[in-house]
Amino acid sequence: MVQAVNTDVNDALDEAKAHYTSSNPRSRELYQTALKSLPGGNTRTGIFYEPFPLMFERGQGATLWDADGHEYRDFVSEQTAAIYGHNHPVIREVVMRRLELGWNLGGHTSLEGEFAEILTDRFPSMQRVRFVNSGSEANMFAIQLARNFTNRPAVLGFQGCYHGGFLTFSANINPMNVPFETVVATYNDVDQTAALIERNAQRLACVVLEPMIGSGGCIQATLQFLSMLREKTRKHGILLIFDEVMTSRLGPGGLQALTGVIPDLTSLGKYIGGGFTAGAFGGPAEIMDRFDPRRSDALPHSGTYNNNVFTLTAGIAGLRRVYTADAANALNASGESLRLRLNQAIEKAGVAMQFTGYGSMMSVHMRGGTIRSPADAAQGNPKLRELFCLDMLAQGIYVTPKRGGVILSLPHTNADGDALVSAVEEFISARRSLLG
Repeated sequence: MVQAVNTDVNDALDEAKAHYTSSNPRSRELYQTALKSLPGGNTRTGIFYEPFPLMFERGQGATLWDADGHEYRDFVSEQTAAIYGHNHPVIREVVMRRLELGWNLGGHTSLEGEFAEILTDRFPSMQRVRFVNSGSEANMFAIQLARNFTNRPAVLGFQGCYHGGFLTFSANINPMNVPFETVVATYNDVDQTAALIERNAQRLACVVLEPMIGSGGCIQATLQFLSMLREKTRKHGILLIFDEVMTSRLGPGGLQALTGVIPDLTSLGKYIGGGFTAGAFGGPAEIMDRFDPRRSDALPHSGTYNNNVFTLTAGIAGLRRVYTADAANALNASGESLRLRLNQAIEKAGVAMQFTGYGSMMSVHMRGGTIRSPADAAQGNPKLRELFCLDMLAQGIYVTPKRGGVILSLPHTNADGDALVSAVEEFISARRSLLG
């Protein structure tokens, strides 16, 4: 990391970006080429950052190498999707075997039923499952199913929460959102949300939330909040949807099993496909059987790659042979221990900074005090968090760009955790004058 000489965060950020630019000439060159054919040189907004993103060449285990030959400990873990790392031998073995058998078969295989059974055994809310290609799709289909099942139009979501590219409850209206009628509440605000549900009950088809906000800062829902949502939605015939696209990795049966609050519908994605494009949504037969094509009133649900054999093959092997219940418990216990160490280092230094989260998912915030909602998190200095991410890169640590997310994967070692703690301690030492 560059020796800190600035006491102004803007100057420090400019200095860090200058160092980053000079250290990554090949990534910069590749980015400049991409600008010719991609808007902003980018096709995935969530991973873009200034002055230009790193261009990665390969990955092994929990390690990445970029086009300039730099090596990084990967704590982005593909936004939770790379739970198996970048080339797990079990996943590679079954995918290579699948390559020999062919793909794009254009029909059903035994893999669909086998993978569905794994998911229904694992997640308490799921009696039937439909597959899609992403968490975004899973959420959209779950919400549309709720609107059809209840014959009501409106969706209640929470300020600052993300449920895919077409449903974001952000501070500014997202022009790409599907034009659902929405009611927006404050995450973890029991009284306000309860009142909104009561006031809008006859129009609400569903309430959708992550039981821990993922990309919005790893903020847990309180048990009181989740229990209230379950009580109110059940009272009014509103479907409760848990977006567990990320959080389903936090225990053998997701956060729903850990909290004991069981939703009507659950959406899954990210890691369940073994690193391949994946999504699923499911719930009780009474609701999900609306998609049964044998019914005269069946809801349509198509998708060429819903049953693609690579996702199904890798997903089956991953959940059956690698990310078992024991492995899930061990990984998340490791994450709890690491987050405790990070916060102990911060507390010892006496700076306004903290890591929130649960298990294998955590996020840095440049502020002290309790964080219960995205609005609370927004009180931290975003420029300091951006500086933190650049300083981590300078120390060979890759965290979620700009957001400061830290996601563990199975290949992470104790040495990786030690390196992260040391890098955070170095950041605090170098930037103490900025941290307050």
